Amino acid sequence: MPVTYTVRTGSSAAPLFPPLVELYAVVYAEPPYEEGPEQVSRFANGLPTEAARPGFTLVAAEDDGALIGAAYGWTMLAGRWWSQADQDPPADVLVADKLAVMEWIVAPDRRREGVGSGLMARLLDGRHERYATLASDPRAAARRMYARAGWRQVARSTMPDGTPMDLLLFDWPAARV
Repeated sequence: MPVTYTVRTGSSAAPLFPPLVELYAVVYAEPPYEEGPEQVSRFANGLPTEAARPGFTLVAAEDDGALIGAAYGWTMLAGRWWSQADQDPPADVLVADKLAVMEWIVAPDRRREGVGSGLMARLLDGRHERYATLASDPRAAARRMYARAGWRQVARSTMPDGTPMDLLLFDWPAARV
């Protein structure tokens, strides 16, 4: 059966939260993340707040009714940037609205099938922001995939637990995922 994609905004995304939390738990149990129940619970509890942010959009990829991938983000308003960044982005990026991609995950057994690209293409489709940004663990395999897809590092950050993160930027009118 082919993969089906659905796009949800705001509170219409809530029915997808339980399977999204399950997928998050599987993906982030892997190295280098090795997250456990505490982190998964924090993620689950934060989803309603994320969904209430301006410009929130969630794209889900399903196969035969099972969630196999998801990507979501919201509008990071002009003048805003990641709170723990070691530097600001280029000036034209800082003064623009940006799509802050908060999650972009695919089930381990469904990777390398184009699901991730399909998710991001749909998340970017029709957005008013010129730039997208995300934070990536430099140790993760996903970080190399982002670079191949055209995401470029513009800063670094450190999570509260001390995990270093690369802050990446994507200019999608000029390049597509």
